[in-house]
This record gives sequence, C-alpha cells and structure tokens, in this order.
Amino acid sequence: MLAPLTPLDWKRRAIKYYPEKIAIVDGDKSFTYKEFGHRVDQLSKGLLEKGIKEGDHVAVMLPNTHYMLECFYGICQIGAVMVPLNYRLSAKDLNYIINHSDAKLLIVDEAFTEPIEEIQNSLSLEEMIIVEVDGESTSLQGTLYEALIHHDNDKVELPIVEIDENQLMTINYTSGTTSNPKGVMLTHRSNYINAANFLYHINVSHDDRYLHTLPMFHANGWGGVWAITAAGGTHVCLRKVDPPLILDIFEEQQITMLCGAPTVVNMLVNEPKAKQLNLQSKLRMATAGSPPAAALIQKAQDILGLEMVHVYGLTETSPFILYCEWKQDFNEKSSDEQATIKARQGIELAFNGETTVIRPDGEEVLWNGEELGEIVTRGNVVMQGYYKDVEKTDAAMKDGWFHTGDLAVIHSDGFIEIRDRAKDLIISGGENISSTEVEGVLYKHPDVLEVAVIAIPDEKWGEVPLAIIVPQPHSALTEEEVITYCRENLAHFKSPKKVEFVEELPKTATGKLQKFRLRELYWERAKRVN
Repeated sequence: MLAPLTPLDWKRRAIKYYPEKIAIVDGDKSFTYKEFGHRVDQLSKGLLEKGIKEGDHVAVMLPNTHYMLECFYGICQIGAVMVPLNYRLSAKDLNYIINHSDAKLLIVDEAFTEPIEEIQNSLSLEEMIIVEVDGESTSLQGTLYEALIHHDNDKVELPIVEIDENQLMTINYTSGTTSNPKGVMLTHRSNYINAANFLYHINVSHDDRYLHTLPMFHANGWGGVWAITAAGGTHVCLRKVDPPLILDIFEEQQITMLCGAPTVVNMLVNEPKAKQLNLQSKLRMATAGSPPAAALIQKAQDILGLEMVHVYGLTETSPFILYCEWKQDFNEKSSDEQATIKARQGIELAFNGETTVIRPDGEEVLWNGEELGEIVTRGNVVMQGYYKDVEKTDAAMKDGWFHTGDLAVIHSDGFIEIRDRAKDLIISGGENISSTEVEGVLYKHPDVLEVAVIAIPDEKWGEVPLAIIVPQPHSALTEEEVITYCRENLAHFKSPKKVEFVEELPKTATGKLQKFRLRELYWERAKRVN
C-alpha cells in the first residue's frame, strides 16, 4: 500500500528513533522528541474538542517559539489547514487575511495581540487561543494555550486521519503591495518535496543544531520546520532577530545551521561582536529572499566563517526551485570569484521539477549569460493556486508554467542568475539597467552598510538610477564619491545619477527589501517637484 507524502510522518519517525534526543531548545526550556510529540498530540486533541475538524482552517500568529513548531504538526495532523500569519502586518491586512482564509480559530502570542484587539469585532473567528508571555497582557477573550493542551484528555485517542498528499496543508499569504495579500495553497506533497530538498541540498544531519532566525510563518520556515525533525536534529528557537543575541547563541548552543535573507547576513557581519566569535563547529547558512551581493557573501565567509548556500524560490513554489550547487573545481578560484559564483541562483534542485528562463515567445534564452528572460517553473512544488482567486491564479500559471516575474540570464554551465525583478528593472534611454548589478558594486565599497537602487523619473532619459544608501557608522561618504566610485566600476549609463543617504531601508519581516515603498516615496516626491 502506498503511503502519502506528508512531512508529518517525520514526527512519527523522530519519536520512534530519537525519543530522548533534545528536539527543541526555546530559551530556558527544552523538550525531547517524545515530549514534543506528546505536546503536539495534546494540541490536536484540544483543537478537536474546540470543534476543529478535517478541512477546517486555523490561523496562527506566533514568533519562532516551540508553540509555533507545535502548531505546524498539531493542526495539520488532524487534517486541518494551518494559516501562518505575519505578525508585523497592519491590522487592516490581518483583518483581510483572517476573514479571507475562512479561519475558524486563531492561536496568537500575547505580545502580538494589539492589532487583533483593534479588529476583533470584525473577525469571523469562532474562538481564540492565547499563548501567555511574561510581562504581556491582553484584553482578548479566549482559551489559554497551556490550559488547552493540559486539559484532562490523556486517555482520549487521536482519531486516525487518512491524509491525501494532494490535500491542502497550509495557506501562506504573500505581502500585498498594490492589492490585497494572496493566499498561496500548498499541499502535503509540495511541502514534503520542498523539505526533502532542504534536507538534501543543505546537508541536514542528525547532529545539526538549527537556529530559527528565519520567521517560521514565511513559507513555513522554507521547510526547516519539517526538515530538521526528519533528521532528528535540534530546533533552537528565537523570538526576534537580535544580532548580538544570535552571535551569543551561536557559541552557547553550538549552532551548525541557520537560514535568512541577505539583510540578516549583513546585520551579522557588521555586528562588532562578530570578529570575536569562538565557534566550535562549522556554520552553514542558506540565504534567499533577494539576490545577495557577492561582496556580502565574501564578508560572511571571511568574518564569520559561514559556509553560504544560496537558494532561490517563492512562497508559490513552497519555496525552493534553485540552489547554487558548489563544484570541486570552484575551490581553485579566488575568493572573489567564488563569491561571485555563490551570488548566482544556480540550478534546479533534485526533487522540485523543471525551472528555466524564457523569452516572451516562450522559448528558452541562450545559455550565454547575456540574454534576459523570465524565470518559469513547473513540477512538484508549485502551489495549487491562490485561495479563492481564480483570476490571479490563471495570470500566474500560463501554458503549464508558473511565471515568477524575475528576470534572469542562464550562464554557459546552466547556472541561472537573476538580474532583476521585472518591476525593478531600470530602463534609461532605452538601455536596461539591473538594479541588483549596481547594488552589487556598491556593496564592495567599505563605507556602504546597505543599499537599494531604484529608478526615478528623468526628463531626458525617462528614468535614471538613484542609489539610496545606509552608510557605515561614522562614515563621511558623499554623493560625489559614490558616483565616482560607480563610474570607475560600471558603464557610465549604469551609474547612479543621484544618491541619497538614509538611516534605514524598508524591509519585510523576513528582511527582504521593499523597493516598492521606496519607489512610491521618490516618485511621489518627483511629481510634487515637477
């Protein structure tokens, strides 16, 4: 008899073979796999008592704690659908998502209840479960999480739910920019295949100690919530990204793995404590979310000794569809050349299916590292569609392919390299300028901490590049110096025509740069000037 592909089966395996192994470390708390499994089953029983049944939707708004890990298993193993929420969203967006997702119940961390308090009367929820947090309080009425799972139901047997691998497992909402957030429907199968790729390509092992720096709500922690359990590794939880604390945890917990956006890498390499680290084990880090600059990868390798693994994907693809495969002959190249290669998105992963770059006519671009096209993919990890949105689903899925909206080239060895998002490409005087290429050059400047390059309107050229820079502390960097530096390292037409210095750049909860907010700000400013 065939067994369905579901990442839930890895919990069973971990409890069977590693019952006394520490599964989770969360601050001063820790749980073995046997204890973790018991808490998960107790959560499932509590949800059943609350009337949640197979096919029902449960929203969860929690940081990276053991409670969040328990929800991924406890909700889904009874056949219910988990809706992870970004706790940094506005009350308006949360109101839309909770109602649009048809969530019957919300599990919420007490520290993040303020926006829910604001909208509670407009939510279609039947009940709320509240995770208590020391020093926090809320006016929300609901059942306390610990009371729910410690209810006297030890003798109650969990019903056997026959999971179909193609049934819905999670609905993950993308951030809305110009419209409402979209609910990405991911199945047990797509989550399983993605987590298998995580296991294989990031080399997860039984002895790994994985630090959850990446928000678990973001594409289900890229699959790490399941992959670490599959190997019987240890999950180390982290409520928020705090660079000094992260570096302390590296040492104290002997961390071997983590994931995060390039902005998180940047925060870590620029933390003063980074140069005093005394690590006992080699650290591996997968990075994705936006194209990382080669200079940033080199800093991570030089300062932190990080073995960087560049992956690429989208929420709509569970999320991994490319990774930068490292080949033995790359080790003979200079460190600068190695970093340049690691900045590429790479090739298909072993299990996800087919990914390529196509022209507008649907034909694959030449493998010459020059011809620009759109990344498209099909196979085992692509979403079922957008929840209750056939029109947007049809727009994204064309001719059997999911269209990513990312513009890229294919190098002669098959490695794909993103040059820009379609909406981020700068077209100046008829010439295409990759904002990420300009950013990559600027990240090599010692006085640049962070940078974003966007198009701004120009009377002569239509639009020109603007560099928005967060300088290093105590830097005296000037606009003239930046433009001169770029002209020395780029074609003149690609160099920024203007430079602005800011204290910070807008980012998502996962550290991904929000260029659309910068474009809105600077284009509106340009309209007022004109």
